[in-house]
Amino acid sequence: MERTITIFGIRLILNALGLWVAIRLFGTGIPAEQITAGIGGFILAGLIFSVVNSLVRPVAMIISLPALLLTMGLFTLVINGAMVWLALIITPGFSMSFPHSILAGIVLSLVNYIVNSALELDYMSNSRRNQERR
Repeated sequence: MERTITIFGIRLILNALGLWVAIRLFGTGIPAEQITAGIGGFILAGLIFSVVNSLVRPVAMIISLPALLLTMGLFTLVINGAMVWLALIITPGFSMSFPHSILAGIVLSLVNYIVNSALELDYMSNSRRNQERR
């Protein structure tokens, strides 16, 4: 249970950091629009993105299965962008155009891939240590 909460906290912070990096790299895509949120706003956006990603994304993947098959998986970029866009629309103080949300989705996908790989390596090394103790 403690490990699950720790992993969720790590993902939350890294999603917030990934959103911050994506907004700083690509901007909002809306002319004369500034992000008014501070650190707390980015953490809230990371939390909302985590919830949207875990609840809405699986449904969106199933519904868009024909498009995913036709594009050989490239439509996943659009789905990731839609999840970022939806999370930022819900979060107060944020707004982003859809094309910029797709770019931010690419950044967040890379961040989540790195986090998942690191956590999997940690899990595998811990399970090996436990087997060696036996």
